[in-house]
Amino acid sequence: MKFFIDSADMKVITTANQRGWVDGVTTNPTLIAKSGRPFFDVIKEICKEVPGPVSAEVISLKADEMVREGLELAKLASNVVVKIPMTEDGLVAVKRLTAEGIKTNVTLVFNPVQALLVAKAGATMVSPFVGRLDDIGQDGMKMVQQIVQIYKNYEFKTEVLVASIRHPVHLLQAAEMGAHIGTLPFKVLQQLCQHPLTDKGIKQFMDDWNKSQAKA
Repeated sequence: MKFFIDSADMKVITTANQRGWVDGVTTNPTLIAKSGRPFFDVIKEICKEVPGPVSAEVISLKADEMVREGLELAKLASNVVVKIPMTEDGLVAVKRLTAEGIKTNVTLVFNPVQALLVAKAGATMVSPFVGRLDDIGQDGMKMVQQIVQIYKNYEFKTEVLVASIRHPVHLLQAAEMGAHIGTLPFKVLQQLCQHPLTDKGIKQFMDDWNKSQAKA
């Protein structure tokens, strides 16, 4: 399973990358706006830091404009993946960009039928949002399971990129289901490393070592 980091903060991305946690990056207009820097500058810097796929989202909502933006984004770096919202116009743009050899990631997917349409349009990745479904009392992980099964049934090449991951259990379940990618905030990536028994074991080892040195 590939791990992407969901961030536009270069300090965070670099730190995660140094730990071997980053196979790719997902961004969105909100994350880049928080950086306070020009959109294209942020994307180019991220692409230079991380050799894997970097999702950069279009702002337009009309197909022609999304295609135009997508072509511009794809020129920034060879690892740019154009991120497009799940709408009818978005699917038109995906099909056209795919025909141009440009990779795409369809975002804001909330049910398996939407994901089926995404795959039929030829998208490189689909981003089902699990946490946001959980927030309204629906089962986000059930949706992921359904998408993975549908894609297997018809041998679609579109990769399932699980988004809106809120905690390590989401990632564990996604991995068990066979999702290709999980995109996580830095906080959740850190949580993956942690376990109280690990901390307890390290403390015990260090205490025993210090006692042995005191007797020497």
